[in-house]
Amino acid sequence: MAQSLQGKVAVVTGAASGIGLATTRALLAAGAKVVMVDYNKDALSQLTSELGGNAIAQHTDLLDADSCAAMVSEILQKVDHIDILHCNAGSYIGGDLTETDTATIDRMLNLNVNAVMKNVRDVIPHMQERKTGDIIVTASVAGHMPIQWEPVYSGSKWAITCFVQTMRRQLNKHGIRVAQVSPGPVVSALLADWPEENLRKAKENGALLDPEEVSDAVIYMLSRPRTVTIRDMIVLPTNFDI
Repeated sequence: MAQSLQGKVAVVTGAASGIGLATTRALLAAGAKVVMVDYNKDALSQLTSELGGNAIAQHTDLLDADSCAAMVSEILQKVDHIDILHCNAGSYIGGDLTETDTATIDRMLNLNVNAVMKNVRDVIPHMQERKTGDIIVTASVAGHMPIQWEPVYSGSKWAITCFVQTMRRQLNKHGIRVAQVSPGPVVSALLADWPEENLRKAKENGALLDPEEVSDAVIYMLSRPRTVTIRDMIVLPTNFDI
């Protein structure tokens, strides 16, 4: 039976677009308060004005070490507790490895892997003290299968899958659920780096997800009774398979 999210306080990273924005809207519709974390100040200002008083802006650059380290403490100056952390921010690199410069590789790994680990680490003491909490990470089906046209991205999501499932085991005894949602290709800014031919075929074949399909999965995961953990939910377009 679904549990109400009314009055819960959620933090969503990468909240100004794509899956993050869709999840923010879904959480607000379910009665939660949402701290929207993003590096885009203008987008945050516009969206929080549009979404109302239960949407709170948190400007954080997850690629800046000091900004990332300050995120949780700054949020706890705006809300009195955190029930849910959804680590959603990420970036994408596709194509042959030799076509990608090393600075771009560093940037993607810092956002897709390092920032997630840091955010989770920083919120754990707060959730442990409260003896409850939910941590959900946006992973990918690319973290389940080695995708040859995206070796760096796929590698980052394999790392995150391992991290999520080890942390799930570490934190279960503290009443904290840790899980991942693993979508296939989603209509979002990340697809700008997809090989053009792959993107064209996916669009023609209806092999792309809308962000709302992923946010629906997140809401389902969060609304299970505390005795139930959805450890990983893979969400694929019907016409896409790996």
